[in-house]
Order: sequence, then C-alpha cells, then structure tokens
Amino acid sequence: MPFDPDPILMPGQLLARGVCRHLSGALGFACVEEFVPERGKRVDVMALGPKGEIWVVECKSSRADFMSDGKWEGYLDWCDRYFWAVDEAFPTDLLPDGTGLIVADAYDAEVLRMAPEHKLAGARRNALIRKFAFHAARRLQAARDPEAISVWTSV
Repeated sequence: MPFDPDPILMPGQLLARGVCRHLSGALGFACVEEFVPERGKRVDVMALGPKGEIWVVECKSSRADFMSDGKWEGYLDWCDRYFWAVDEAFPTDLLPDGTGLIVADAYDAEVLRMAPEHKLAGARRNALIRKFAFHAARRLQAARDPEAISVWTSV
C-alpha cells in the first residue's frame, strides 16, 4: 500500500492536527493521534508532556458528534488531564464541567480552559509511556518504510 503524503482528512482529524501542532510547538508535548490505550478504547489525541504528564484530547467537530459520544468518561482513567477540542463555532456550553477546553482549527489551537489534574498511578503511567513509545516508533517506521506493515502483520 503506497504512502499518501496528503490524505483527505475528516473534520475531527483536522482539529486533531491543529491540537497536535499547538501541544508540540507551544508546550513541548509529543502527540499520537488515534491512540489505543487498551482494547476497545481509541482516543483522538494522546499527548506526552516534557515532565511525563499524559493528556487525552477528544476532538468533536459538531454537536451531533459530541452527542453521539457516550464513551468519553472511560478515557478519564488513562490520563492526568482530559480535554475537548472543538472549533470556534461549537456550542461549548454542551461540554461537561471538570474537563478542559481547547479551541482548534486545522493549523493551530489554544487551551481556553485547563483541565483539572487527576494524577495517574505510577504503574499505569509507566505502562502507558511504554505503549506510547512503541506505538510512535511503529508509526515512524511505517511512514519511512510503508512495506514494513506487511511484515508486522505476518509475524
């Protein structure tokens, strides 16, 4: 399967790109999009901070997208801080109290409300950081050598 350097991105993916650009550039985080902390869960953005902090950001492109998401509370156990990322037209009064708020577009973002901190247990943090590193390294390798994917799946 050839690598497509310019894929067509969905609205939530465009928000995720802007979030990752901001977290990486302005705050020094490393980001992985569509990260799976455990089977059955997939977060839009998991970000690893310079001090080992872990943030989860769920990107919502519309009211309907938000209203259909009943699984977000299951992500709270996988991060120190939980954020919603939305565009500037999103009705932010829908978003639950006790969560962070990021307003984003495809190119940048701004943290408008810092999420409260709920520190992860050390063992879970350690396991997540290892999984994050493994996943990020695999993605980098796949970007540099797209044919490697077939080798991984045949092992």
